[in-house]
Amino acid sequence: MRALLIALGAGVGAPLRFIIDKEVKKHHRSLIPIETLLINTVGSFILGLTVRSDGNTVLILGTGFAGAFTTWSTFAVETHHMFDHKHHLKAWLYLALTLVLGIFAAWLGVKLTN
Repeated sequence: MRALLIALGAGVGAPLRFIIDKEVKKHHRSLIPIETLLINTVGSFILGLTVRSDGNTVLILGTGFAGAFTTWSTFAVETHHMFDHKHHLKAWLYLALTLVLGIFAAWLGVKLTN
């Protein structure tokens, strides 16, 4: 049953990430991959909202949805690509923004559940 709940959340999170990624890329050009930054920040916020929830909510929204919605691997490859192409300032900016915004979003999500 637990795996089914996780799959249910993931079945929504992964396609939504794909749609948001494509739409943001279609309409915005930026120095850094803003679509991945946005997705990971929103996912961190959602996970923060769920950490004090009951088991099923954590499984569906936290593990399932947020786990499939966010994308560490894309962030890692994009950062590596910037360093590899000698865009060090952009890479450090992206890295710092991802960490700061992600941690802040998770903190805010947790705080809102108090």
